[in-house]
Amino acid sequence: ASDWNVGSLEPIRGPERRNIVVNEVSFVRKCIGADSSHGDLWGKLICTNFKVSFITHDALPMQRFQVANRLLGEHDVPLACVEQVVTVNDAKGKQKVLCSNQKLKFNPTELILYCKDFRIIRFRFDEAGPQSAKKVCLAIAHYSQPADPQLLFGFEYIGKQYYGSLGRFNGVDPGGGLQMPLFDRPSEWDREIKRTGAAEWRVCSINEGYVVSPSLPEYFVVPVSLADQDLKQYLCFFTAHRIPLWCWNHPNGSALVRMASISDPLQQRKLDQRICSAITKSHPQRSDVLKSDLDKNLPNIQDIQAAFVKVRQICVIEPFEESEEKWLSSMESSRWLEYVRAFLKHSAEVVYLLEGKHVSVILQEEEDRDLSCVVSSLVQLMLDPHFRSLTGFQSLVQKEWVMAGHRFLDRCNHLKKNDKEESPLFQLFLDCVWQIINQYPAAFEFTETYLTVLSDSMWIPVFSTFLFNCPQQRTENSMDFAKSKCIPVGEEKALRFPPVWDWSQQFTPKDQALFNNPMYVGKGATCVQNGAVKSFRRTKKNYSSTLRGMPSSLRNILMDGHDSLTLTRRNSLVSRLKPDFSQIREVVESPTERFFRDWVSRPADLQGMLIPQLLPSHLALWRLYFLRWVPEASIPKGGPVTAYHKLSQLADEVEKLQSQLRQYKGATPASTLTSTPSAPPSDHSRMYFKAGSTHEPSSTPEYLSSSFPFSPVGNMCRRSILGTPLSKFLNGAKIWLSTETLANEAL
Repeated sequence: ASDWNVGSLEPIRGPERRNIVVNEVSFVRKCIGADSSHGDLWGKLICTNFKVSFITHDALPMQRFQVANRLLGEHDVPLACVEQVVTVNDAKGKQKVLCSNQKLKFNPTELILYCKDFRIIRFRFDEAGPQSAKKVCLAIAHYSQPADPQLLFGFEYIGKQYYGSLGRFNGVDPGGGLQMPLFDRPSEWDREIKRTGAAEWRVCSINEGYVVSPSLPEYFVVPVSLADQDLKQYLCFFTAHRIPLWCWNHPNGSALVRMASISDPLQQRKLDQRICSAITKSHPQRSDVLKSDLDKNLPNIQDIQAAFVKVRQICVIEPFEESEEKWLSSMESSRWLEYVRAFLKHSAEVVYLLEGKHVSVILQEEEDRDLSCVVSSLVQLMLDPHFRSLTGFQSLVQKEWVMAGHRFLDRCNHLKKNDKEESPLFQLFLDCVWQIINQYPAAFEFTETYLTVLSDSMWIPVFSTFLFNCPQQRTENSMDFAKSKCIPVGEEKALRFPPVWDWSQQFTPKDQALFNNPMYVGKGATCVQNGAVKSFRRTKKNYSSTLRGMPSSLRNILMDGHDSLTLTRRNSLVSRLKPDFSQIREVVESPTERFFRDWVSRPADLQGMLIPQLLPSHLALWRLYFLRWVPEASIPKGGPVTAYHKLSQLADEVEKLQSQLRQYKGATPASTLTSTPSAPPSDHSRMYFKAGSTHEPSSTPEYLSSSFPFSPVGNMCRRSILGTPLSKFLNGAKIWLSTETLANEAL
C-alpha cells in the first residue's frame, strides 16, 4: 500500500502523512435520500489504517457544511469510532455482523456501520465489484478491532515522526504551546497547591518510575504530616496500591480527597484513623473528616452502560416523536437522566460538606478510577470558578481523569475485547456538566459544542488523552513500540503523543471560536458604563425577587426529604441514595435543605458556588449530543444556535467597540480607529460569527440548524430508506450494538 491523503482540506501536520490505504472499492452509493435513492451520493469507499473514507464528487442536496475537522473529511469515520460492521446480501436474504479475522461466505450488497458517536451510515454495492466490496468490508471489520494497544493508529502516527534531542513532535514541542498544566511534573502540582491555598499539603514523588503503583501518576499530593516512609508502609493495604490522593482545597481549609478501598479488613480502622488524622492536621480549624462510599451510593458502571445503550437505541433506532408519550416514557425508562441526577445530587451533597460544614471529605471507591473521577470533577466545578474557564476545565479533566488513571482504553473498549468493561463514564460526566451549563449559561467560558467535540475526540486514536488506562501504560507501550521499531527517542526514553488539548490539530482558529461562550461572565469581566470601562459585578439590582417566595416543594431540590449528610461520627459513610429520585414530599426542613434553600434565595454569583437544581423538570435531554444525526429532530434555522449566532455577533461588536474606546482613551487619532497596525485582524475575534456591517443582512445563515456545527446530511441512515430495514437487523436482538450475532443471522 502507498501513502495516501484523503479528506484533508489543507496541508497539515497530522495523521494524513501516515494514512495508508488498505482496501478500496469504486461505484459505491452512500444512502442519504429518505424515500428513494434520489439524493444518494456516488463515489469510492476506502479503508485506511486510520479511518473509513468516502470520496465523492457529488454535491450534497443542501448547502455545503461550513465547519470541518482537519483530520477527517466530511464523510470520514475514524476506525476507533466504528462500533459494529453489518453486511447484507439482499438476494439471498443473509446478513452478518463482522468481527476481526472472520470469513464472509457471501458477496455483500450492503454495508451498515454503527458508530459510537450515534451515527448509522449505509453503503450500497449495487454497481460495485462483488469481490472488491467483500474485501473492503472485511478490512473495515479487521482494522476497527485491533488486538493490541500498539496496533492503534496513534502508534503508527507518532512512530514515523522525527524526534530530536529536545523531544520535538512534528517540529512542535508536545504540549509546549498549551496554556494549561498536564500535571506530569512536580512544578505543576506545586502551582495548583499554591492556587488553592493548600499550605499543609505537599508533592510526593515516591511513585517516580511507577515503582509504587502502576495506575497512579508519578507525582501526586499528600498531607505534609505524612512522610514518604509512612506512605510506603500503608500502600500495600490499599487496592492496587492506590493511596489517598489530594484533589482540591476549599478556601476555608477543607480538602477533597479520593482513595481506593482498604483491601485488608484487619487494617481498616487503623489506616482510617491515620489517614483522617493527617487530613485533619492539614485543616486550619482541625475539622473532622467524613468519608463517602461511592460504590454504595451511586449506580455501577454496568448500570450506566445499560442506560447509555438504551438511550442510543431510543434516539437513533426507534421512530423519533419527541412529543409522543411513548418516546418520552422510553427515555425515562432508560434511566440515563436518573443517573445524571444521581451524580449531580451526590456531588452537591459533598459540596454541602465542604462549603456548609467546613469538613474535609474522602471519596472512596474500590479502585478509585471510575465513579470518583466523575464526582471529584463535578464537586470542583461547582465550587471553583477557575474550572469553568476553558483552560481550567481542561486541566480538571487532565488532573482527575487522565493522570488519576481512569481506564479510557477499557471503558471506551478501543480493542473490542471485553464488553463488560465498557462504560460511558466520561460521557456521563460531560452530560452532567452540560446540565449545569444549561442552568447557568453565563458561568462557563466554553459551549456545548466544545463538550460534544471533546467527546467525539475519544474516537480519534491520535491523542494520548483517551488512549490508555493510565500514564504508566502509555509510557510502557510507547517504549516497547519504539524499541521494536528501532525508533530513536533520545532523552525522552519514550514516544510522546500529542494531547487532545492542542485543538489546532483538529480545527482552524476560526472553528475553535465555536468553543467560546459569548455570555461568559469571567472574573474581572469588563463592561462599558457611561463611556467608561468597568469591571462587571453582580448586584441586587440584577436579581428577580420571585425566588424569595420559593414553594416548599422546591426545598427538596437536592435532598429526598431527609438530611442524608447528618453523619454521627467521623468516618461514617454518606447515606445511600433512595431509589425513587422523583418523589417530592413535605417534611421538616433539614440543615442540608436549609443550606441549599438559603443559597437559592440569594442572587446567583457566577464566580462563586454553583448548585444545579435537580427536580425532573430541571434536567433535560442533551439534544445536540444525542439527536444531532437525526434528521427528524433537526430544526432548520432554529434551536439554541440561533441565540448563539446573535449573541456572538453582539459580543464581537462589543469587542470592536471596546478596542476603539481603548484606542480613543490612548489619544489615537480618530482616522486610525478602525484600522491600526496593532489592531488584531477581524478574523482573530473570539467569536465564530462576526458583527456585520450596516450593509450586510442580519438574517440567520442558511446552513444553520439545531445540529450545528454537526451536519446530519450524509451522516445519518434514515429509517424509511430503500434496502433492508433496520428493524430486520434488530429483530430478536437484546440491545443495540451487541457484539453477539443477530438472532436471524445467516452465514
